[in-house]
Amino acid sequence: MAFPKAKLDRPMLNQVRDFAGEVLPGSCAVPPYSETAFLAELGDRLKSSRMRCLLSRRELARRSGISERYIAQIEAGKGNVSIVLLLRLASAIHGSQPQIV
Repeated sequence: MAFPKAKLDRPMLNQVRDFAGEVLPGSCAVPPYSETAFLAELGDRLKSSRMRCLLSRRELARRSGISERYIAQIEAGKGNVSIVLLLRLASAIHGSQPQIV
């Protein structure tokens, strides 16, 4: 049994809509976002930060306790990483100054 593909572009949850689906004025309407684009941007930031500090993936894996393979997936925009793992990666790269997020 095949499941339907998830919609990647959808409105933010903080928008208040009327019954016709129109965004109500003053409801914090924001443009739709793309989870794929977000993960790709996050991966680019992680890789840039790592390279600026002259760290290999292997060294970042050693410092953070996260596998080198998973770090590669995150950098490629394929890994849906948790906030806790982001903090571990940021701490491993920047010490106590998380600058990735």
